[in-house]
Amino acid sequence: MKTDKTFTLTNDDTGESWTLPVLDGTEGPSVIDVRKLYADTGHFTFDPSYTSTASCKSRLTFIDGDEGVLMHRGYTIEELTDNSTFLEVAYLLLEGDLPSQKQMDDFTHNVTYHTMVHEQLHKFFTGFRRDAHPMAVMCGVVGALSAFYHDSLDIWDPKQREISAHRLIAKIPTLAAMTMKYALGQPFVYPRNDLNYAENFLHMCFALPAEPYKVSPTLAKAMDKILILHADHEQNASTSTVRLAGSSQANPFACISSGITSLWGPAHGGANQAVLAMLREIGSVDRIPEFIERAKDKDDPFRLMGFGHRVYKNYDPRAGVLKASCDEVLDELGVENEPLLEIARELEKIALQDEYFVERKLFPNVDFYSGIILKAMGFPEEMFTVLFAVGRTVGWVSQWKEMIEEPTLRIGRPRQLYTGPKKRSYVSIDKR
Repeated sequence: MKTDKTFTLTNDDTGESWTLPVLDGTEGPSVIDVRKLYADTGHFTFDPSYTSTASCKSRLTFIDGDEGVLMHRGYTIEELTDNSTFLEVAYLLLEGDLPSQKQMDDFTHNVTYHTMVHEQLHKFFTGFRRDAHPMAVMCGVVGALSAFYHDSLDIWDPKQREISAHRLIAKIPTLAAMTMKYALGQPFVYPRNDLNYAENFLHMCFALPAEPYKVSPTLAKAMDKILILHADHEQNASTSTVRLAGSSQANPFACISSGITSLWGPAHGGANQAVLAMLREIGSVDRIPEFIERAKDKDDPFRLMGFGHRVYKNYDPRAGVLKASCDEVLDELGVENEPLLEIARELEKIALQDEYFVERKLFPNVDFYSGIILKAMGFPEEMFTVLFAVGRTVGWVSQWKEMIEEPTLRIGRPRQLYTGPKKRSYVSIDKR
């Protein structure tokens, strides 16, 4: 953390200088500690969108966008998706280390036996229109959990924090599946304790009382990988929202609901849905060259969705994992003559070979492949962001837990550069 290194700031007008400490992390760039900047200099920093500001210390996730690296607690995402399960990754994020067999068994049991939701929540759904956006429903029902589970709202009690974490990881897939069923006008399907996390989620989403439903191991494996790949991603917009809400000491259910609200924004959680909208706009394989040329034209507003990434300036490490899963899912389902998927496969092939995209490192990202997989599985497009939330819940909960356990916790209070009118006198309405 704190080092002997310093950073000197000089006021060119007055000649005054201030020495600021430099902090080192275990990975990534060092940071200049500006916490005393205002007290020492009378100035704040100005950093819209906080793109150059570290808002917290965290031991959970590290991203190196230039090198295409994503790690959770020191383990690369490739290692985790090759060897682990979503629940094991959830334990890792929550507790800091991979579990022993007994720890894994206990954790799996705790999550599994929290998957049911209070029966009155079934009635809560009837207050929504059937055509409500699933994310609107999720914002409401997840926030409402705090009205049903009063025994785990004391954020200063470690045991209650643990119970809340387990409940959220367990119940959000159940609520997500109920949200989908409600929109389709189908009966809710209760969770099954004999299925693993991904199998249970798919069963709740697609099973019907009128006939047996067998979960495909290939689809369950792909779903498990999708959840791992979305588990956490540093201090993105929704995670920062959860932390800011949590800094006010709000209960964890309310904090996670705020994260879902932030994720709903199309600039954050709706990218894989935007991929399918783009594929529909292209319309057919023979029109791909036309749209490739449009994407190269800086004066054309058309953009290839699902290519490149704001953080990853190299290949998105999650995309390679999902590409393999995408191929497995499409082969398993025998998807043929599906226009959008045909366009997607051909577009991927061309973009990976086209010099323009290769030079600019505009490779397919995780959203490109996840959108294709989820469509092939049969999920309505409006559910895509909900599925993102199912995976991201464990990251939100882990970030919230880490923040609450930080001894120096203070309520978040960003500053501003005021550009409004200076002080002026009130004029009565008859004289305006």
